[in-house]
Amino acid sequence: MKYIVYLIISKNKQKHLSYVGYTNNLKNRLAKHNASKGAKFTRGRKWILAYSMSYDTKSKAMSEEYKLKKNYKLRNKIKSNFL
Repeated sequence: MKYIVYLIISKNKQKHLSYVGYTNNLKNRLAKHNASKGAKFTRGRKWILAYSMSYDTKSKAMSEEYKLKKNYKLRNKIKSNFL
């Protein structure tokens, strides 16, 4: 089974918020975020997929998700490239 690490972006009060997560069904997970059924932080906002990367194992995906969550320089670079 493939696991996907993703970064989504939402514009809120002149600011672009980002959220990083992992899933095995990206289309379904993004739909849940936009329907306010995802993580608490993502509720009530419209999200757009800015980045995704596929991994063969869940543990590798979780490790890469953690790295991306903590690496704000990389997150901001991805956001600026997307926007």
